Amino acid sequence: MRPTTRVLTLAAILASSLGSIGSSLAASDHQHAHGEATQTLQLNAGKRWTTDAALRQAMGTINDGMHEALPAIHENRLPTERYSELAELVRHQVAYMVENCQLSAAADAQLHLIIAQLLAGADAMSGTANGQRDGAVRVVGALGDYASHFADDNLKPLQH
Repeated sequence: MRPTTRVLTLAAILASSLGSIGSSLAASDHQHAHGEATQTLQLNAGKRWTTDAALRQAMGTINDGMHEALPAIHENRLPTERYSELAELVRHQVAYMVENCQLSAAADAQLHLIIAQLLAGADAMSGTANGQRDGAVRVVGALGDYASHFADDNLKPLQH
């Protein structure tokens, strides 16, 4: 059985979370042919990018998980195991959104920048205790960037 482009893309994205996330994602062969990756997150001619159902669902799930953990993160009392669980939640939801992506090529290119932030945050949350909180902050930042750059009115940005 030959792997599909999406499966190969997913593998590349997940593998990139172990190394150089930004450059690996920019070079990944997603199903859309969108040329060179954009280096900075941008709006779509002054408006937020359109989303698809899979993206909204995955980002909502990540947002809910982080919202639940946020008080303990703020108080520096979230257990190491819980950070690891949040990291896995992020990775699983990123895999889901990539596998089910139906965005335009331009919106997809912008989403890759958010995904890079999410996976970098997940990596840090899976690492040593010293970096776990910083990883959570990075995921919360990515959620904020998503909310300000993608049209998803159901996602309420986290207050931190």
